[in-house]
Amino acid sequence: MFRKLVSVDEAERILAENLKPKPLGKEPVPLSEACNRVLAVDVVSPLNIPPFSRSTVDGYAVRAADTFGAEEDHPIALKLVGRISVGRMPKVRVVKGSAAEIVTGAPVPDGADATVMVEYTARKDNVVLVHQPVSLGENVMKAGSDIRKGEVVLKRGLVLSAFEIGVLAAIGSATVEVYKQPRVAIFSSGAEIVEPGKPLAEGKIFDINAHALSAAVVQCGADPLNMGIVQDEREQIETALKKALTMADVVITSGGVSVGPTDIIPKVLDTLGKPGVIVYGVAIRPGKPTTVAVVDGKPVFSLPGHPASALLIFHLFVRPLLLRIAGRRGHFPLKLKAVTSQRLFPSRGRRTYVTVTLKRTKSGAIVASPVPTGLSGAITTLAKADGFIVIHESQQFVDKEQVVEVELFKPEVYYSLAG
Repeated sequence: MFRKLVSVDEAERILAENLKPKPLGKEPVPLSEACNRVLAVDVVSPLNIPPFSRSTVDGYAVRAADTFGAEEDHPIALKLVGRISVGRMPKVRVVKGSAAEIVTGAPVPDGADATVMVEYTARKDNVVLVHQPVSLGENVMKAGSDIRKGEVVLKRGLVLSAFEIGVLAAIGSATVEVYKQPRVAIFSSGAEIVEPGKPLAEGKIFDINAHALSAAVVQCGADPLNMGIVQDEREQIETALKKALTMADVVITSGGVSVGPTDIIPKVLDTLGKPGVIVYGVAIRPGKPTTVAVVDGKPVFSLPGHPASALLIFHLFVRPLLLRIAGRRGHFPLKLKAVTSQRLFPSRGRRTYVTVTLKRTKSGAIVASPVPTGLSGAITTLAKADGFIVIHESQQFVDKEQVVEVELFKPEVYYSLAG
């Protein structure tokens, strides 16, 4: 039997008391490796962007005042004083009654304050005929109009995407300070599991958990260390745990936490450092055997061997911790209101998480239907599921067509149904 099943709320309280997750520090990385990393400092621009006023069209740089009164049938004639290309500063100056040919992106020469599009001009030798007037600043992007020198262009805590990488490149940053990624050691235990790619003998199954959990760790912005499969023998498990604690900031195991004779991980964890096991079984379905230990400041999450149970427990307890260590703030779960397709019953005395698929009906209602499995070991439970409904341990049931809140596993589900 478990020492004591604690409620989900109690488990969360114990974790909060024993773990104070925070970023592990910062490090510089090349811009080419910065995507999906978390910015550790405010970024201040060292220069104006653009660094010079530039034309946004092909045409002629002019003084706007010189074009006033221009019409299709009565163009204004301006003297051509030169041509300006991209990549070099102009040597010509536009004075009253003159114009300089210019291409998109080229610096606007001194004296000019607008650009006339080539479509509204005609050319006769060294004379430019302007058929349409322009206003002050028209078709010109002024120096510093996008980014000003000294401006904070990116705030600490941002997850860097292609857009932020573009900003960093624009201000000339070759490297960027980001939070260090937490290293997460992961291994599976059990005599029945085999590494994918190897021959599958009778009575064996492929190791799902190490690979699925490694992918889940990556999605949290952390660095997984897949340590493979460990046999259910005390000496091997102890060696594996010691190695994992040396290499990583967080350790995740799966299997070996129930009440069978080979489920010895909790016993080993209690010998490796203080305070040891802090949660040994949670009143939850699925995932009752969940065990959590803290070994000299490092958290160890020992998850059930059933893949769907392991991934759900990861989502509930491990993911929030990793996000905070990785410096990812404000990651609140996406939720939708839906109506149930049938009556749902919880497991008595345990908080029950019912995985569901979601579908919008012709009337516009979103209907939540339980994933038909009944077996926590079925990995397709989560592969098919869009999210889950929580049934509190104090509830007797959730009625058919009752409005419930569904927490989503994937953000794309929200965007496909929320509109």
